[in-house]
Amino acid sequence: MTTERVRCLIIGSGPAGYTAAIYTGRANLSPVLYEGLQPGGQLTITTEVENFPGYPEGIGGTELMDDLRKQAERFGVDIRTGIATKADLSQAPYKITIDDEKIIEADTVIISTGATAKYLGLEDEKKYAGMGVSACATCDGFFYRKKTVAVVGGGDTACEEAIYLAGLASKVYLIVRKPFLRASQIMQDRVMSNPKIEVLFEHNTVGLFGENGVEGAHVVKRMGEADEERYDIAIDGFFLAIGHKPNSDIFKEYLDTDEVGYILTEGATPRTKVPGVFAAGDVADPHYRQAITAAASGCKAAIEAERYLSENNL
Repeated sequence: MTTERVRCLIIGSGPAGYTAAIYTGRANLSPVLYEGLQPGGQLTITTEVENFPGYPEGIGGTELMDDLRKQAERFGVDIRTGIATKADLSQAPYKITIDDEKIIEADTVIISTGATAKYLGLEDEKKYAGMGVSACATCDGFFYRKKTVAVVGGGDTACEEAIYLAGLASKVYLIVRKPFLRASQIMQDRVMSNPKIEVLFEHNTVGLFGENGVEGAHVVKRMGEADEERYDIAIDGFFLAIGHKPNSDIFKEYLDTDEVGYILTEGATPRTKVPGVFAAGDVADPHYRQAITAAASGCKAAIEAERYLSENNL
C-alpha cells in the first residue's frame, strides 16, 4: 500500500469541503481534497438553489458545485476521486486510507463528509428525485407555494418542516406511521392547531405517482390488527423528515459524536477533540443543514487548520 504525506487533507466535496479547499488553497497549504461517494455533495441532486447568496436568479445545484470546484482549482487545490475507507487519528501525522489502497498521512484533516438523508426505500423516491421528492423543506419549500404537499415523519423535525411548509403551501399532510407524534409537546400543539396541516396517523406511504413529477401518493391506513385501507392523496411535493445519517463511521473510534453520529466540536468552532482534526458541514451539524452554513463552517475549519500548522511549525 502506497503512502503520501500532505499538510492538509480535506475529505468530502460539498459546500464545506470546497470552501475549506478555497481558503486553504489561498493560504498556500497545498491541500489535497478527496471527493467522496457523491462528488459535489447533496446539492448535486437538487435542481434549483434560490437561497445561496450571490445568485439573484437562482442556480442549479450541480452548477453551483461546479463553480465552487473551479474556484478551488484556481487556487491550486489537488482534487481527487476517491473515498476515505479507514482512519487512524491516534497520533499525528493522521492516517487516512483511500479506497483501501493508499494511505494519506496528513498534518491536518478537515472532515466534511456530510450526512445522508434517510428515505423510505421506495423506488418512486428515486424516480421522482428533484421532481417533487425532497429531504429539505427549507431548501425546496418555496417551489410549493399555494400547492399541496406531504411530510413523512412524526418527530420534531417533521413537525418543524410541516409548520414551515404550512406557511407556504395551501395544504400539508403529515404522514405518521404510529398512532402518535414523537415530537415535543409544544411542536405537537403547533401542528394540531394549524388549520393547514392534516395529520394522517397510522399511515404508510407505499408509492408515488405522476406524469412529469409527483402528483400524488399511494398510502395505506392501518385499521386494526389485520385490516387496512388503501387510497391515494393528491400532492405536488413529498418531503422526507425521518432523519439523516452523518457519514462519520470511520472516525467514531477517535472522535466524540452524539447518539445519532454527528461529530461533536468545541463550541462554535470546527475543532474536534483531536488536535489538527476539524469537522465542517453537515457531518457536524444536526440543526441547520444548509449550503451556506456548511460553507461557513468550511471557512472556519480552513482558518483553524492554517493556525494549527503555523503554531506547530508544520
